[in-house]
Amino acid sequence: MSAVTHHVPDAMLAAYAAGRLPKAFAAVIAAHISLCEDCRAALGAHHAVGGAILEETSKVDVSAALKSDVLELLDSPFTPEPVYERKGVYPGPVMELLKGREPKWKTLGMGVRQDILFGDAEGSVRLLFIPPGQAVPDHSHNGLELTLVLQGSFSDETGVFGVGDLEVADEHLEHTPIAGDGAPCICLAATDAPLRFRAFVPRLMQPLFRI
Repeated sequence: MSAVTHHVPDAMLAAYAAGRLPKAFAAVIAAHISLCEDCRAALGAHHAVGGAILEETSKVDVSAALKSDVLELLDSPFTPEPVYERKGVYPGPVMELLKGREPKWKTLGMGVRQDILFGDAEGSVRLLFIPPGQAVPDHSHNGLELTLVLQGSFSDETGVFGVGDLEVADEHLEHTPIAGDGAPCICLAATDAPLRFRAFVPRLMQPLFRI
């Protein structure tokens, strides 16, 4: 059994298995799965179900041109993508986002730092560094936010999240995450819409920090 207590919701895991999640969210789920035995097993079950469904699906004839194109692609030169391994607190999927480098932290104030790893029209993913006992400004959400703990811990109105735990927050949750004592909290966080801050200063700085 895994020591992780906050897991990927099953519907989201099924969407990940089917390749239907935006890249930012898929990256966080991949990182969580690398840390969570339970979700790895559940993902395997989803893949098995998907394979069984494909076995039962009716065959469809393809054109000779399509077959020729596929065979031509198989003969094309192929350069495999680099395989990134865990480094320190960063599992392989995070090192892939970092492209093997160390995080390039930029300060957000109050000791909090971030490194934006990826962003497109569907969402963005970033690393967050939060000193022990430091709170993130109270906020709610215009969309979905996934937060995975890589080091340390944080707590909010919904509970305590340690290494490997995943928090799924939507527009119904307003919270004030606070880093736990001990090691600084390092999180991987993905969003598909800007956060909604109550306080004036975070709202003012929001476009600059892209959160």
